[in-house]
Formats: sequence, C-alpha cells, structure tokens
Amino acid sequence: MSGSTRRDAGLPPPLMTSEPGSFARFTIVERKPQIIRQVIEDNDYPPHIVQALEAFREEIASQPMQPLHEEAPDVAFWNRELTAYQGKRWLEVPWYFAETYFYRRLLEAVRYFQPGPWEGHDPFGKQKREQEEVAVDRLAENWGQLADVEPKVVFEALLHSCLWGNRADLSNYTVAIQASGGLAAREERQHILIDHTDEVGELLASGLQRVDFVNDNVGMELLFDLALADFLLLQGWAEEVVFHLKDRPFFVSDAMPKDVEATVALLRAAPDAAVRELGAGLHEHLAVQRLILEDDAFWTSCLMFRQMPPSLRRELGRSDLVILKGDVNYRRLLDDRHWPHTTRLEEIADYFPAPFLVLRTLKGEIMVGLQPGQAEALAAEDPTWLINGKRGIIQLVTEMG
Repeated sequence: MSGSTRRDAGLPPPLMTSEPGSFARFTIVERKPQIIRQVIEDNDYPPHIVQALEAFREEIASQPMQPLHEEAPDVAFWNRELTAYQGKRWLEVPWYFAETYFYRRLLEAVRYFQPGPWEGHDPFGKQKREQEEVAVDRLAENWGQLADVEPKVVFEALLHSCLWGNRADLSNYTVAIQASGGLAAREERQHILIDHTDEVGELLASGLQRVDFVNDNVGMELLFDLALADFLLLQGWAEEVVFHLKDRPFFVSDAMPKDVEATVALLRAAPDAAVRELGAGLHEHLAVQRLILEDDAFWTSCLMFRQMPPSLRRELGRSDLVILKGDVNYRRLLDDRHWPHTTRLEEIADYFPAPFLVLRTLKGEIMVGLQPGQAEALAAEDPTWLINGKRGIIQLVTEMG
C-alpha cells in the first residue's frame, strides 16, 4: 500500500482540523477525547494501557503528532505518511488523516497488534455487541410486515433503511437523531437531496452478476445491508454479493467480518420466527459463498479512493455495482476536499473502477451534485444541514465524466 495525503495540484483544499468553527475541528477537540474515555470505561485494561491512552489524549489536546513506535507490518506506511505533517499538532492537519491516524494510534496504545492478552481485542467490542442486540430486537418489531409485499416495495424499504441506518453511527456522538429510520423510512423521502431510487431499482431488477457493498457501521445499518443482500440473492437480482469490511477496529462502529458473523448468529437465535428465517438464509448464503466477506488494509488507511491499490481496483472492477455506504466513504470518494456544491460527482470520481451507488446521510462538511442556489437555501433553512444527519443521498453513477 502506498500513497500520500499531500495536497494534489489542481484540486480544492482538503477539509482541515484547523478551520475555526468547523465540524472537523470539533471532532478532534471534543469527540476523540470522549472516545478515549469510553474505551477506558468499557475495557478492563491494565494500568500501563490506561496510562498510554491518557497520554495519547493529552497529546491530542496540546502536543505535536507522534509517530508509531511499535513493531507491526503497517508502521512504516503510517510513519511515512506522517512525515508530511512533521511537527504539526492535531489541529493543524487534514481532517481525514487526523481521524484515521487517531484510530491507528489508539490500537497501538491498547496493544491490539502485540502478542499477549490484548492482541486482537476490539476496544469498541462492548459498544458493538450492545448495538447489535438492540438492532436485532428492533428489527423483529416490524420485519414480518414485509412478508407478503411486492418486491419493488420491499426493495425501496430496504434501500432507504440502508441509507437511514447510518444515523446509528456510534462514532458520531453529535447526531441528535437516533436510528429511527428502518422500515418507517418512506416518511423520510423529502429529506433525500439526490434520490435515484427508481433508477437503482431498474438496474438491479435487470439482474446483475455481482454487487459489492463497501460497508460502514454495525447495528441497524449492517442489519439492513444483510437484509438487502439477502433480498438481492433471493430475487435473482444478483448472483453474488461481496461485502468489503474493515480488517481492524475503525471509527468505533465500523463492521469487521467477525461483526457480520456475530450479527448473523444473533439473527439465527432470535425469538421471532421471521428474523430467524432471515438469519438462516444469510448463514446459507455465506456457506455456499454467494455472500462473501472480504477485508483489505486499504479500507482502514488514510488514503483516498483515487489512491486505491491496483489489486483492489481490479477486484472492484469485476463488480456490476458497488454500493458505497456512509459518510466516510463519500468523503474518500471526493478526496475529502472543499469542492463547490454544484460540482458533478461523475466528474470528480471518474477514476472509480465500476458503476457505484452512494448511500450517505450527511455528517460532514462536504457535498456535491446540488443545483445552483440549493446549498444556500438549505443553509438558510437549517444552518447545520451538512452535519446533523437529517438529510441523505441515494446517488447512482453509471457513466463517468
């Protein structure tokens, strides 16, 4: 894996943690220390790990960014990327680099990669398990109502639930709205700024060989990813579905292969018969490899999508449709830069190796594809429209440029 987070000529400036009053700055000043406190509270770490976490929190508050010191395969990559910001503090660097490097440094502090009792221990595991259990219970409340509904209606409900499930992102403590989307999502249609639901339905219903998901969070969002994958396979809208997951804990709630397996196990053991049937179907899809779980170190790196390694580009290039979930994937698609709101996504992301669908609730100060004057009208109506999670997009791109 190689690349650089340095500014490229001809592109707009990146979102920076140094921007006064920005959401980027807030996440470093408020959210990251809060995440560290929660990790200490949720895990029975020994004193030396707690001390390492406390020292890391102090560094974020007032000290220059420090390199990684442990022995691990990716240390050289991260320290090489850090050289671009030598001597910089956490509030003086591009936002996406700060966020991703934060999670890598946190894993060093908790000895995630080091031999011993804490190797491979997910510091966010407690939060994930709680989120998964609540999600399965909530799914049971209305899952059965889809049993006798025509496929087109089921598809729309699942697609929109995949979108609004993003509101349950555990790493974003500032989104006031809880994950109340789910199967009630039809009522949210007015909040979808770009809505290609019908076009997506037509494309999938034509029958595709392979559909890929670049997944985001556990909980309700992952549940609806799984439910949509099951629907596509059962309807014959896709012959194969591939989930691209994280290879390590990332952004608190991002899904790893073991999180998918834990969720399917919960579904199979649920009291509700319809939910158990969903779990059994998913278990079978996994067993016969019609649903495939993959991970790659790229997904937890500081690199943007245009810096995707050739091997992963080739893999995604085999897909008939790549579904990009969540705010962070959208930011990486756009290089996390200050593009004018009217810029066309097709032009920015003309490098992407396959047709793609963006499912994103807005939780970052970046948005393109709007009509002239639309962003200004939204700002006048709701000053925090870019970050409060009330609005989303379902945007299909099949032709680049």
